[in-house]
Amino acid sequence: MLKVISPSDRYGLNREEAATYIGIKPTLFDTLVADGRMPKPRCINSRRVWSRIELEKAFALLPVDGQHDEENPWLGVA
Repeated sequence: MLKVISPSDRYGLNREEAATYIGIKPTLFDTLVADGRMPKPRCINSRRVWSRIELEKAFALLPVDGQHDEENPWLGVA
């Protein structure tokens, strides 16, 4: 029997799961991927899979509301 693993416990997420993981809708997620604010997916045959760890790193680099770039302690952290 196949064990169901929570998205927060998996390394790879599909598009919908990746968007949900960072708290947005898939269409906004597509925009963030296209403009480079979120990572591009990995390809496994015809499937596109996002690394949960890469999503977390990209999310940490997003600006904090009301904070200028020079005040962002996460700026430049990879």
